[in-house]
Amino acid sequence: MPVLTLIGAPTDVGASVLGASMGPDALRIAGIARALRERGFAVRDIGNLAGPGNPQDAPSEGFRHLAEVVAWNQAVFAATHAALEAGELPLLMGGDHCLAIGSISAVARHCRARGKRLKVLWFDAHADANTPDTTPSGNLHGMPVACLLGQGPQALTQLAGSGPALHAGEIAQVGVRSVDPNEKRFVGEHGIEVFDMRTIDELGMRAVMQAALKDVDRDTHLHVSFDMDCLDPSVAPGVGTAVRGGPTYRETQLCMEMLADSGALGSADLVELNPALDVRNQTAELAVDLLESLFGKSTLMRM
Repeated sequence: MPVLTLIGAPTDVGASVLGASMGPDALRIAGIARALRERGFAVRDIGNLAGPGNPQDAPSEGFRHLAEVVAWNQAVFAATHAALEAGELPLLMGGDHCLAIGSISAVARHCRARGKRLKVLWFDAHADANTPDTTPSGNLHGMPVACLLGQGPQALTQLAGSGPALHAGEIAQVGVRSVDPNEKRFVGEHGIEVFDMRTIDELGMRAVMQAALKDVDRDTHLHVSFDMDCLDPSVAPGVGTAVRGGPTYRETQLCMEMLADSGALGSADLVELNPALDVRNQTAELAVDLLESLFGKSTLMRM
């Protein structure tokens, strides 16, 4: 088993609501390292990365806190890339979802250098595909998918080197149910594969995950970027942008178990956990529960 490297990124500079900066420590309080060690992994917690504070400024030239977001993503990129180069499996503990620009850019550079195929599964209530021209708020946690596909400020779109970190065939979205009209157009024009909640309702989570993983094999580097607001807020209240009608606890456990069964997991993000809005740390404890399943724990009577 690879060493699991826990990378804390305590910031909410890309978000609309304060509080996600406390997410990494909430996961630690919920026992993330102990739980993963009990799965048989060696766990290395490098602590929290350093970065600028949240100035809580108004948008400037279409963005809120662009300089701060760039600084945090550069730090995430460096830590993630270093872990991958050391043969470790990085788990980014956010922090808001803008941080996935840095982590996925690092994974993309690593995969390209080794000629390895990359697949990103993006679990989120939102498409996160706004661009500088379409964002209604300027909050960069609503733009990471667009940035990873090359649509955004150069300081974020070029982290992986020249050219976008991803092409549309390398990412699929699961659980989406809150999409701006311009985001819908962006997703359609780029041909991003989306398994929204209606698809999940109609087909069932098992069929959706089979479709999402259809081109993933053990020669694929699978990156899971999991936003806690993907879940229904009745089971995960500690998020900044909750949207009703998300996957249930059991549906999400099935996702995690099927991802583990693929044998292809190479890196992951767990983001948008907001302890300020949580109830007795239950969302952090749920996150740890889901991560255990992602790393091999089955809730079923299977060996």
